[in-house]
Amino acid sequence: MPSPSRCCGPLLPGLERPNRRVLANGAELVSLDLAEAPLVCLDFWCRAGSVFETGSESGMAHFLEHMVFKGSHSLAAGEFDRRIEALGGSSNAATGFDDVHYHVLIPPQAAPEALELLLDLVLEPRLEEDAFAMERQVVLEELAQSEDQPEEVAVQHLLAMACPGHAYGLPILGRREALHAHQPEAMAAFHRRLYGGGRCVVALAGALAGTDLEARAAEGSLASLAPLDGSPPLEPLRVKPGEGRLELPRLEAARLLMAWGQPPARDLRGVMGGDLATSLLAEGRRSRLVARLREQLQLVESVDLDLHPMECGSLALLEAVCDPEDLPAVRATIQTVWEEVMAEPVQAAEWSRVRRLVTNSYRFGMEAPGNVAGLIGTGHLWGRYGSLEAPLEAIDTWDPETLRAEALASLDPRRAAVLEAVPA
Repeated sequence: MPSPSRCCGPLLPGLERPNRRVLANGAELVSLDLAEAPLVCLDFWCRAGSVFETGSESGMAHFLEHMVFKGSHSLAAGEFDRRIEALGGSSNAATGFDDVHYHVLIPPQAAPEALELLLDLVLEPRLEEDAFAMERQVVLEELAQSEDQPEEVAVQHLLAMACPGHAYGLPILGRREALHAHQPEAMAAFHRRLYGGGRCVVALAGALAGTDLEARAAEGSLASLAPLDGSPPLEPLRVKPGEGRLELPRLEAARLLMAWGQPPARDLRGVMGGDLATSLLAEGRRSRLVARLREQLQLVESVDLDLHPMECGSLALLEAVCDPEDLPAVRATIQTVWEEVMAEPVQAAEWSRVRRLVTNSYRFGMEAPGNVAGLIGTGHLWGRYGSLEAPLEAIDTWDPETLRAEALASLDPRRAAVLEAVPA
């Protein structure tokens, strides 16, 4: 396969390969010094997303994320946030299907103290019964709010259709009856089972010079974690094609939702091909679907097609917002546009635009320590140790014809799970 010449000069000047250190218990430290960055990002990653829950543990991964911030054995509830803010930093966390991460953005001089606080908070959660009962109500309210948003209900319904029998088809927030049944002891067992060496990575990025963060992390509580097998028993995702229709109260406009299976995150070439293909179809006013559906025919308020890389298998998700009576025309137009793409070669100007969009999006993301820490953290968590240039090198393996034959072909509308959501 020919490899086109790179269009934008040196790939990522100034970004070296991250330093990697594996502790005796299997926990990893990965770091990258960004000399020009004003801050440091401390990012703790763990293979502890909702995909690892048993049936009775539904919602446990996300619930635990909440409980972590209720204090540790040495930090009172709320103390972590107060101390991080006093140091000039900010913190947050997120639970996904595959993993969970907790991160802090902090001035370099305060990074050592912040790292100690972060590891103490995440690795030694207190899980007190009173706080557990109070936070359960917060999580239940979050679930209620999600169920009260018709757009979110529609997306969850699509995922359930597309991913039957798979954790990706279940809500990360969990089932209400399971949340009511959770107890601190079960959550502590969940934490012990998943938060351990071999399943955790601490990623450090930003102005690291002189902070000695890696050595501090290696000598602290991270080293005392029990060694755990990091090999996840993940079930491959197979998207089931099909059609459905859903009437939703308070939905302001109809939505056409479509989902296609895509290569898993470990297939970097496949993921970058999916990124190129979805960008060609629906990124910017000159993309095929936006130009036809919104600019020319004015059938939709908006149309988006995004790639969501995940470990069991990625998803390409389309959402078109339109009037209910226009749904048949929108679906027919999407089919026509796809057939046109498959019938005629992608022109040089269009190919150049798409490559530039995807390449620049990645480059710009590398300007922020938080994005860099997230990229190297999740990559090392899942055993992907390539350089930061690897995604751009993967783009170079694609040309217009192979994109059409492989990545664009995988977006055949007849192979999608399709949901029409309409106002009730």
